[in-house]
Amino acid sequence: MPPLTSQPVHFGTFLVFHLTPLSFGLVNLKPLLPGHVLVSPRRVVPRFSDLSPAEVADLFVTVQRVARTIERVYDATSLNIAVQDGVDAGQSVPHVHTHIIPRKKADMDAKGGGDVIYEMLESEEGDIGKDLQSQMTRNSEFHGVDEKNRQPRSEEVMAQEAERLAHEMDADQI
Repeated sequence: MPPLTSQPVHFGTFLVFHLTPLSFGLVNLKPLLPGHVLVSPRRVVPRFSDLSPAEVADLFVTVQRVARTIERVYDATSLNIAVQDGVDAGQSVPHVHTHIIPRKKADMDAKGGGDVIYEMLESEEGDIGKDLQSQMTRNSEFHGVDEKNRQPRSEEVMAQEAERLAHEMDADQI
């Protein structure tokens, strides 16, 4: 299905780079690795089981398309595709979302190996909910967090990535 737009769309302070009738892809405020993006259903629901069959189908077709583009654009050899479904699974935002993280051989060796990415998703590093809540309550641009090594990106940087990915999604039509 062709996207509804090839231009980035704002979702709060986040930037949407791909939009379908039921799903959207957005750049990540604090990517765990370059190219880490999210795909969510347009209808806000907290749990995967709350989605309709049509939403599930559209979400995963969108994940597949976005993943293919992310793998190509970031020269990845593999991907992590993850859904944290519920608080006890590490979900920090009460809106279903799928992480797509491009991977390369030995990219996480210095941090303990490839599976450490799952620990990062569940830790403070992966807690976008805290940062989203902070942004929404202050209703202003996010200015920083306590983390030393993983700072949020500027809106300008995210806009550049969203625009680039929107054009790349157009180039990767099915």
